[in-house]
Amino acid sequence: MVKERPVLLVIADSLSYFGPKGGLAADHPRIWPNLVAAELDWDVELVARIGWTCRDAYWALIGDPRVWASVPRAGAVVFATGGMDSLPSPLPTALRELIRYTRPPFVRRLVRNAYNWLQPKLSHLGFPVALPPSVSVDYLEQSRNALAGLRPELSMVAVLPSVHRCDAYGRVHKGREPQVRATTAWAAKHEVPLVDLAAAVRDNIFSDDANPDGIHWGWEAHSAVARAMVKVLSEVTSNEVHTA
Repeated sequence: MVKERPVLLVIADSLSYFGPKGGLAADHPRIWPNLVAAELDWDVELVARIGWTCRDAYWALIGDPRVWASVPRAGAVVFATGGMDSLPSPLPTALRELIRYTRPPFVRRLVRNAYNWLQPKLSHLGFPVALPPSVSVDYLEQSRNALAGLRPELSMVAVLPSVHRCDAYGRVHKGREPQVRATTAWAAKHEVPLVDLAAAVRDNIFSDDANPDGIHWGWEAHSAVARAMVKVLSEVTSNEVHTA
């Protein structure tokens, strides 16, 4: 009988599937979830969308049937969200999400143009952020607790926010350090390994090899994140084998 390969379940934002020129299909071989899966010889299920926060990740965990199908086979679950949470969001996130539903089309265009004009200017304030750190870690804890209820032995990995030089956010990221502190404290309390995205991608994001939008990465950053993720996952899965 052939043993099924473990699944790497990744619930993430657009940093998981955008490259230097834009968004890519989930099976693109150079995005970091696929690099990790190839190194571990696992399958991968990437559930992600642009703008997702830790709240959206939790909603995906409890509401997406692809996630439900993957959890029984998962070798580990990676929650690669939290970066969007820490970005300045002076205009309500709900407003941004509702723009697409505005009718008629010319009104939608006016609203979108107004939003895009105001967002970078107001972002210089640095606050409020898209999701306060206490709320982000509360959703991470709900996610961890839900998985522990189903599979107590299943490893969960989380991330610390990336860095950016994005004009749309005024090149401001005052919310990153509070997010780092809150996530680190939560992870230490529950023994959840962390991958520091900023440490992996900083050189790339501030180079000419990154995406011109100033927030998404080039290929070297995807490779660096994959190396960091493989290191953590190899350690936690090795510990599971030794303690089984």
